[in-house]
Amino acid sequence: MKIYQVKCAKLAGSDFHEVNQKAFDFYNQIRRKTKRRPYVRSIYFNKDKIFLELFWRHLFDKPNWRDRTRRLRYLPCAIELIKNSRQEPFSKENPNKPTEILHRFAGVTRDDDLFYIHIKEDKKSGRKWLMSMFPEGEK
Repeated sequence: MKIYQVKCAKLAGSDFHEVNQKAFDFYNQIRRKTKRRPYVRSIYFNKDKIFLELFWRHLFDKPNWRDRTRRLRYLPCAIELIKNSRQEPFSKENPNKPTEILHRFAGVTRDDDLFYIHIKEDKKSGRKWLMSMFPEGEK
């Protein structure tokens, strides 16, 4: 799998509330651009929309506050990765739902931190959703 070098830095902060406020401000900039579901366009998927709502639901399903904070720090990096990466992801059919394809992209921040993002694609509709982002060493 090829790795994309991201130009932006991950969010700084020591606790969830600090990082969440910065991440939500960043997310609101994207959300203001549309009247419907927030999305970003991906170069790899031929400028298809990648919807961002599912990520927030998935994030708040996590019981551990530290895990939420660790994942949120990578939000600007993940958005840049989605927008600009031409690297081919690792893709496989979802073993739990055969109507979905899971794509895993890899990226490296300015500080040389390796992270991954998961994008879920519905085979029937072709819609793509950002599911998760996490640093190396987690799943």
